[in-house]
Amino acid sequence: MKKLIIAGVCLWSAGVQAQSISGNVTGADEKPMEKASITLLNAKDSSVQMLTAADKTGKYRFNQLAAGTYLVMASNVGYAKSYSAPVRVDGKDATVQAIVLEKANTQLTGVVVTSKRPPVEIKAGKTVVNVDASPTNAGLNVLEILEKSPGVSVDADGNVSLKGKGGVLILIDGKQTYLNGTQLAAFLKSIQASGLDQIEIMTNPPAKYDAAGGAGVINIKTKKGVVKGMNGNVNLNYAQGFYPKYNGGANFNYRNNKINVFGSYNGGVWEGLGTLTIHRNFYKDGNFSGSSDQTTDRHNKSQWHNGKLGFDYNFSSKDVAGVVVTGNINPWKNWQESASNLRDADGTVNTVFLSDAFNSNKSRNINTNLNYKHTFDSTGREFSMDFDQGYYESRGSNFLTTNVYNPDNSKRGNTVLLNGDFPSIIHIYSGKMDYVHPFSKNLKLETGLKSSFVNTDNNVLYRRDTSTGWYLDGQRTNHFIYKENINAAYAIMTATIKKWEFTGGLRVENTNAKGTQVTSDSSFKRNYTNLFPNVGAVYSFNDKNQLSMAYSRRIRRPDYDDLNPFVFFLDSLTYGQGNPYLQPEFSNRVEVSHTLNRFLTFTVSHTQTNNIITQLIKQNTEKKTAFQTTENFSKRKQWGFSVSANKQLFKWWNLSLYSGVFNNQYKGLYTDGTKNIPVALNVNNVDANMTNSFSFAKTWSAELSGWYSSSPSEGLMIARPMGAMNIALAKQLFNKNGSVKIGVRDLLRTSNFSGYSRYADVDLSVANDRRQDNRQYNISFTYKFGKGNIKPARRRTGGADDEQNRVKSGGG
Repeated sequence: MKKLIIAGVCLWSAGVQAQSISGNVTGADEKPMEKASITLLNAKDSSVQMLTAADKTGKYRFNQLAAGTYLVMASNVGYAKSYSAPVRVDGKDATVQAIVLEKANTQLTGVVVTSKRPPVEIKAGKTVVNVDASPTNAGLNVLEILEKSPGVSVDADGNVSLKGKGGVLILIDGKQTYLNGTQLAAFLKSIQASGLDQIEIMTNPPAKYDAAGGAGVINIKTKKGVVKGMNGNVNLNYAQGFYPKYNGGANFNYRNNKINVFGSYNGGVWEGLGTLTIHRNFYKDGNFSGSSDQTTDRHNKSQWHNGKLGFDYNFSSKDVAGVVVTGNINPWKNWQESASNLRDADGTVNTVFLSDAFNSNKSRNINTNLNYKHTFDSTGREFSMDFDQGYYESRGSNFLTTNVYNPDNSKRGNTVLLNGDFPSIIHIYSGKMDYVHPFSKNLKLETGLKSSFVNTDNNVLYRRDTSTGWYLDGQRTNHFIYKENINAAYAIMTATIKKWEFTGGLRVENTNAKGTQVTSDSSFKRNYTNLFPNVGAVYSFNDKNQLSMAYSRRIRRPDYDDLNPFVFFLDSLTYGQGNPYLQPEFSNRVEVSHTLNRFLTFTVSHTQTNNIITQLIKQNTEKKTAFQTTENFSKRKQWGFSVSANKQLFKWWNLSLYSGVFNNQYKGLYTDGTKNIPVALNVNNVDANMTNSFSFAKTWSAELSGWYSSSPSEGLMIARPMGAMNIALAKQLFNKNGSVKIGVRDLLRTSNFSGYSRYADVDLSVANDRRQDNRQYNISFTYKFGKGNIKPARRRTGGADDEQNRVKSGGG
C-alpha cells in the first residue's frame, strides 16, 4: 500500500512539473527584449502568481503551475505594459504568442524617459495632432490649433468644417462640450493649449460615437499623467485688433490613492467691429427689375465664463465612480447701423431705408455627469455607465428702429419701432451603458445602449409701434415647444489577422419627436428608426507603409434653434427665420488612404448626402425683402482627394503640409412659395494649410503657419478665395515650467469673407469687411505648477453627445 501511495505522489508531482507556460517578448522592431519583467497573473482576479525576467533571447518560462487560467504581463523601462490573451493550463504545457512592447512615456524618480512625438500623426481612420510637439502652440486656444490642423477649416465666426463639409461633432475627452454656434466658438476659444494632449480628427468614426455629425468627429483630449500629487496651470492672453481682447484661466488637479479632485475656470472678453455689404438684383418674369445695396456697420461685444468641478473616487482597483459639474455664462451685445438703397432697373434710387438695431442675449447652462466604471480583469474587459443632465437658458432681445426716406432725403411715413423678446429653455436627460469584452489579443467586442430625452420651449414675442402706440405683432409672435426621444444600441467587432486589421460596427437609432406651435395651435410628430453601419480594413505592408479602407453612414439632425420658427432681424429688409418642418439628413461616405514611409498620406473619398440641411436665401421681389432660412435641399455629392505630409527636415525644423481638392455637386428643388425651380451647382475648392516649427537656442522656438481656401461652399453660398498667414515667437521660462509667446495673426489681412448666391430668382453678393480686426497682435503667458505628470479626470464619454451639440446660444 505504501508503495502505491509513493508511486501516486510521484506521478502527481511529475504532472505538476509538466504544466508550464512559456513564450517570448520583443520590441516593435521584433528584436528580443532582454531582461523584460514578466508577471504571471490569475485571470480571474489579476492577482500576481509568479515573477521572472526574459533571457537574452527574450524567452521566459513559468513551471510547476496548478490547473487554471492565467495572464502573462510584460513590462520594461520606457515601454507600455502589454498582456497576453488568457491562457488555460490543464495537464499540458502552454505556449503564449509573442508579446510586443511599445514605447511609451514613463516617469521615474528624477528621470523622464520619453519618445518624441511629431506634431501630426496619420493613423488608421484618423489624424492625430500632438499639441505639445509644437512649442509655439503655447498660448493658442483650441480654435487656433484646429485652424492649422490637416483638413480642418475655421471661419471668421468660429464655425468648424472638416474636408469641405460642415456638421462636425466636437467632443472633449470623448464627451460633448455642451454648446454650439456662437457659444461653442466662445467656449473653444477659452480652452488653452496648456491643458491639451491630442486632437483626434475622424472622418469615419466608429459606431460607439453618436451617428450625428455628417462630416465626422473631432475629439479633443486633455492631458493625462501617471503620478500622485497636486498640479495645475494658469494662463493669460491678450490680443489687440481694433479693440483689445483678453482672456485667462486656471485649472488644478489633486490625486491620491482613492480620490481625484479637479476643476477649472476660463473667462474672457471679446470685442470687434466690421462692415457687412449686401447687393441684390431682382428679376420679374425673367427680366431685370431693379436692385438694392445695403451697408451695415456692426459692433460686437461678448464675455464668457466657463467653470468645471469634478470628483472621482476609487472604491477598489477595479471600481471607480465620479461626478462632474460644468457651467457656462455667455452674455453678448450687438449694435448695427444699416443704410439700404432700393433702385429701379435704370439704377435710380427710389427709396432709402435707415435702420438701427440693438441685439443682446444672455445664455447660461449647467450640466451634471454621474459616471461609474468596473474593470473585470487586466485583459481590458470593462463596464461603464454615464448619466447626464443639462439645463440651458437663453434670454434674447431685438430692438429695431426704421426710417424710410425719399431720394430727396424727405421722410416718408412714421418711424417704425419693433421690439422682440425670445426666451428659450432646453432640458436634456441622457443615460448610456458600454461594455468591452476582449476574446483574445486579436479579437474584441464593444457594445452599448443609450437613451436621451430633450424638451425645448421657445416663446417669441414681438411688439410694434408706428408712432400710434405699442401693439402685439401677431405675424412674428410665436410659441414653439419641441420634444424628442432617441434610443440607440451599438456593437463593434475588431479583429487582427496577420497583417490585416478589420473593424465592423452597427448602430441603430430610434427617434421619436413632437413639435407644437402653441400660437397657431398646430403640431407634428415624427417617428423613425435607422441603421448606421461602419466597416473598415487596414493592411500593413510593413512598419512604414499602410493601406486603409472605410465606409460609414451618418445622420445630421436639425439644431433646435433651426426648428424654432422665430424671426431675427438684421434690418427691416433682411432677417432670419427658423423652420419647424426640417427633416434629418443622411450621408454615406467611402474613403481609401495610403500612408507611404510614415511621411505621405494620400486619401480619396466620396460622400453622398441626401435631404441635406442647408441655409437658403429667399426673397420677395415685390417687397424687395430677403430672409435666410434652413431647408432640406435634395442631395449633394462630394469627391475629394487630399495629401498630407509631416517631416522632420532638420533637428530644428519640422514641416507639416496638407492640401485637398474637393468637388461639391448640389442638385435639388428650390421653392419660392408658388413653384418649384430645379437648381444644380458644381463647386470646386482647394484647401491647404502649412505649419513650420523651428527650435533654437534650447529654450526658443518660432512658427510660420498659414491656410488657404479657394472657394469654400456651405450650402448654396459660395465664398471667394481667402486665407491667412501667422507668425509667432516663444520663449520657455522658469526651468521650462513657464512660457511667453508673442505673435501676429493674419499678417497680410487676407481672411476677409466675401461670397455670392445665384440660383432661381436669387442673385446676391455679400462681403464682410473685418480688416480692422483681421490682423491681431497677441501676447500670452503660461505657467505650470506642482508635479508635472498627474493623472487628471478620467476621460469619459457621456450620454448626451448629439443632443448637447445641437444647442445654440441664440444668435450673435
